[in-house]
Amino acid sequence: MISGMIVQKFNEAGIAVTEDQAELLGKYMRELLKYNEHVNLTSITNENEFVLKHFVDSAMCMGLPEFKDAAAVIDVGTGGGFPGIPLAVLSPDKSFTLMDSLNKKVRIVDEIAEKLGVGNVSIIHNRAEIAGQDPEYREQFDLCVSRAVADLSVLSEYCLPLVSEGGFFIAYKGPAADREIRSSGKAVSVLGGEIHRVEKVKTSVFEHSLIVIRKNKKTPKKYPRKPGIPSKMPVK
Repeated sequence: MISGMIVQKFNEAGIAVTEDQAELLGKYMRELLKYNEHVNLTSITNENEFVLKHFVDSAMCMGLPEFKDAAAVIDVGTGGGFPGIPLAVLSPDKSFTLMDSLNKKVRIVDEIAEKLGVGNVSIIHNRAEIAGQDPEYREQFDLCVSRAVADLSVLSEYCLPLVSEGGFFIAYKGPAADREIRSSGKAVSVLGGEIHRVEKVKTSVFEHSLIVIRKNKKTPKKYPRKPGIPSKMPVK
């Protein structure tokens, strides 16, 4: 049974998961892989690898106090629903907003989540540069999480404007995150944050750095800049 394998993998990583949650995650994986035959949602199609690299990896922030204390969470660049969907399934007491700029992916994730009854998620098609200037989303979240592939300077401009003062941004990065941390210090500071700490996470198949950034003050109104500018001209 897939759910049994999911429970085992989470237990090995020290993360509690119920049978019902594991069954729901298994259904999400099957549905996503069906869509993946026609739309590129993930390059990982082996079920064992999928559970480890998408589900377990997504959940590695759950033990952090910044996650435990958050009520409203936004996932920027969610893609196929990661880390947002696993976090939502495992934390039904929190509300999650999943955002991506690719409408095709957003529609699929939304359809699967609705079909499976994952009720604590809102899935939106938007660019972070636009959402960050929209009063509906700007500085409205206790926590932002992102596994998006972007330099930390760029990612901070996408994410920190969405975080409320006193909240946090957790960036999922590879093991060699030190260079990005050093080069992004000014950008993080300009955007109202500071690098609080780095949590190293290691399992049998991956090693990651969770960069925890605290939002100390409001982001200046000029940020985020217009779509495309943060990636072309990162704050330095």
